[in-house]
Amino acid sequence: MSLPEVDICIIGSGAGGAPMALELGRAGFKVVVLEKGPHYRPQDFVHDEILNSRRNFFMPLPWEEPHLVRQGFKGKYERSSAAWTANCVGGGTVHMSGFFYRLKPMDFRLRTTLGAVPGSTLEDWPISYEDLAPFYDKAEAELGVSGHAVPHPFAEPRSGPYPLPPLDVHPVAAEIDKTCQAMGWHSLPTARGIISRPYRGRAPCSYCALCGSYGCEVGAKSGTNASLIPAAVATGHVQVRPGCMARTVEVDRKGRAKSVIYVDPDGVTQEQPAKVIVVSCTAVESARLLLNSTSSRFARGLANNNGLVGKNLTFSSFGEAQATFRLSKQAQKRPWLKDPSPFVNRSIQDFYLMPDARFGFRKGGTLGFMWTHPNPINAALGMAGKGTSAVFGKALKDRMRDYRDSRILQFEVYAEYLPTPGSSVSVEDSVKDKYGIPVAAITVDRHPMDLAATRFLVERGEEVLMRLEPDELKRTSTTGETTILQHGTCRFGDDAATSVLDRNCRAHEVPNLYVVDGSFMPTGGSVPSTLTISANSFRVASHLVRALKQGVASGG
Repeated sequence: MSLPEVDICIIGSGAGGAPMALELGRAGFKVVVLEKGPHYRPQDFVHDEILNSRRNFFMPLPWEEPHLVRQGFKGKYERSSAAWTANCVGGGTVHMSGFFYRLKPMDFRLRTTLGAVPGSTLEDWPISYEDLAPFYDKAEAELGVSGHAVPHPFAEPRSGPYPLPPLDVHPVAAEIDKTCQAMGWHSLPTARGIISRPYRGRAPCSYCALCGSYGCEVGAKSGTNASLIPAAVATGHVQVRPGCMARTVEVDRKGRAKSVIYVDPDGVTQEQPAKVIVVSCTAVESARLLLNSTSSRFARGLANNNGLVGKNLTFSSFGEAQATFRLSKQAQKRPWLKDPSPFVNRSIQDFYLMPDARFGFRKGGTLGFMWTHPNPINAALGMAGKGTSAVFGKALKDRMRDYRDSRILQFEVYAEYLPTPGSSVSVEDSVKDKYGIPVAAITVDRHPMDLAATRFLVERGEEVLMRLEPDELKRTSTTGETTILQHGTCRFGDDAATSVLDRNCRAHEVPNLYVVDGSFMPTGGSVPSTLTISANSFRVASHLVRALKQGVASGG
């Protein structure tokens, strides 16, 4: 069934789609947002680990909607829920932890900074930090960000303070500050997409400790479901349609995008015509949608005549270590261990860029400190272990007793995941999801510099933890990747031969098609990318509003 035409159809309501909906709605354009997941309300966000983390509340079940993942071209594909973010209004911003960092000026010119990197498809961005800075300001204000900017060697320029003061932190933050000062390093307050004071009709943080993996029942977390989407709908020009799975983007005889074919909540196939179509499904799922949108004009997938859709996929390199403090041994000496405050909110960026490659890399990253997540089932599974080293019975009970006597401080590493010819997304016609659509097939091919940088950063973080004199230090990973942070499958650039999108995130080959999730990013940076995706979406929305008001429906 073909529906009445609208001005703009946006696919996805997360960090990329929601800013577009808000700005276009404010400008008076008729906007429809298609979201494949449900529209959860605050009362739906309960502190139930089984519901939130072990069912399909956010992520689809791999036997219903799998991603296929393999390590290298010679690897075997396995069905997985990896590289899904969240299927609901607000996308991954609903269950994020809300660590909101900006990229640095160097991140926009990393190819120039590092030179040619053998084995990598590294490219500079076609825009600069200065181009994006005003929209970082706007994204922080519209979403609601709490923080305190302090000087450090890699501090990015700012025009002013954060919109809200920093959240209250656990006393261990002061211990980390003192430790870093003694080491000659800089301990930085971590900005959060969580409001510390009442803000634009939203209640402040209740300090429940369940941010990551959970929705916020008070609306303090600055997911687009609590901030941008309600404001967009309030314009009277934006309609959000949950439970609508996009199958393809269709084109007319001239090769312009004309409509989105989707399956509605009742399982009925619908067609939504629009003058402009904006794709924002995540880097993996947007590539999948475009690759599945074949036609006589785009036999290899929409906007893919140069074969680059799905290429240059990047995630974020991941590393982690944990320090365990036994309360029965240390509480008297360190009374702050019994403080229940959930937030540490401390970061280190002294190793964001190294002066030379003596350690096997130059682009480093960020260390973010936090208490371990309190999910008890996840903790018990970790204590039980796997394979021949797994324990049960009394041995497991003893570990659980030790756990109850512990506070566990950890850090996570966010490091550059260099683009390579091998890391990519394709579609696998032989495997279809519950809608009958070919699924995304992901190949992970890591650059050796990633692993060198991550290991180095983990070692630096361990130095900080050791100076706090824990009872135990455990290294958990130096070779991982954070697949909810994804970029690059439709990278933007000024050369149509080497990029999918232009500098305004419009497809080179389709004049009224835009992609505004992390797909546009040539590099992911060494911080979580959510804030950057939102800032860029506000930038693209500003461009598109001007173009449409000038009567150029294609956004030219």
